[in-house]
Amino acid sequence: MSITYKKAGVDIDEADRFISMISPMVKTTFRKEVLTDIGLFAGLFKLDIKKYKEPILVSGTDGVGTKLKIAFQADKHDTVGIDLVAMCVNDILTLGAEPLFFLDYFATGKLSPEKASQVIKGIVEGCKQAGCALIGGETAELPGFYKKNEYDLAGFAVGIVEKDEIINGSEIKEGDAIIGLASSGLHSNGFSLVRKVFFDMGKFKLEQYIPELGCSLAEELLKPTKIYVDAYFALKERVRIKGMAHITGGGIPGNLPRIFPSTITAVIYKNSWQPLPIFQLVQNIGKISDAEMLKVFNMGIGYIFVIENDHIKKALNILNRKGYEAYLIGNAIKRKGKIKIQ
Repeated sequence: MSITYKKAGVDIDEADRFISMISPMVKTTFRKEVLTDIGLFAGLFKLDIKKYKEPILVSGTDGVGTKLKIAFQADKHDTVGIDLVAMCVNDILTLGAEPLFFLDYFATGKLSPEKASQVIKGIVEGCKQAGCALIGGETAELPGFYKKNEYDLAGFAVGIVEKDEIINGSEIKEGDAIIGLASSGLHSNGFSLVRKVFFDMGKFKLEQYIPELGCSLAEELLKPTKIYVDAYFALKERVRIKGMAHITGGGIPGNLPRIFPSTITAVIYKNSWQPLPIFQLVQNIGKISDAEMLKVFNMGIGYIFVIENDHIKKALNILNRKGYEAYLIGNAIKRKGKIKIQ
C-alpha cells in the first residue's frame, strides 16, 4: 500500500489555500520600502539611508505564551496575533526604535486555513497599530507534535533608530519622573497562574459573565496587549525621554531596573493609579500576596517613560490627548537596594 504526505498528516494543498486566503490582508500592512510579494523564500525591505546619519537596526522576538490556551478553549483566534506583535514591538520601542517590519512563525499539528487566517488577521491588525509591515512568515504543519486544534506562535520585529538617538537609560538621574501608561489588562504574562486561579481553584467557565469585569471571563482574558508606538512618537519630539520600559513578566520590579544606571533605583507609589478589576479578582480568588502580584503581573501599567520633572505636565497632557491613560507613578532615587513600592 502506498502512502502520501497528506495521509501522513501534512496537506500541502491546504497550506497553499491558506496563503491565498491571507495574502490580501497581509499586503495591507506593506510600507513603501517593501520590495517583495507574498510567497518568496524571504522578504526584502529597502532602507531609505538618506533619512539617517548613522542608522542602527534593532531586533526583538517573543511569543504569546499560555494565553494561547485561552484562545483554544474559547475558539477565538483573532486577537492573539495583536499580542504577538505587541510583545515584540514594545520591546524594541524601549530603545527608541521605529518598527519597520515583522515576521511570524505559526506551527500546528493540523492546519485549519480558516482558524489560521484569524490568527494572521490579528497579526495584521497589530502591524497596522505599530506602523510596521508584515513581510514574511512560516507556517509549519507538524502532525503528532501539537494537540488537536492547538498551535504555537513566535514573532520577530526589526526596527531602526539613529545611533545618537538610542534611548538606553544611561542619563537617568535622581529626581527624574516615572510616567506609567495604562495596560489593557493582563496583556500576555502570568497566564499559567491565571489559569490555575480561575479554572483549578475558582472552577470558573470561560463563557461565564463576571460582574466585576463587566464582561465574560473569555472576553477579559483575551483582551490584546496594548501597543505603545503612537505614545512614543507623540512624546519624543516635545519631551526629552531618558528611558523606557515594557512591563511584562516580572512586573515593574523586574523590568524597570533593567534601564537604570548602577547608581539609580526608583520609588513607585502604588496608589497613584487604580489597577483594573481583573488583578483584584485574581488576587482574591488565588489568595495571592501583594508582593507576588507585583512580581508576576503588570498591575495596570504596561509601559513606562522616564523623563525630567519639568516635563511631567506636558507629557501627561500629550499622552492623554493621544488616547493613553498616563500617570505620574514614581521617581528615580539613589540606589539603596531594590525598587521601593509604597
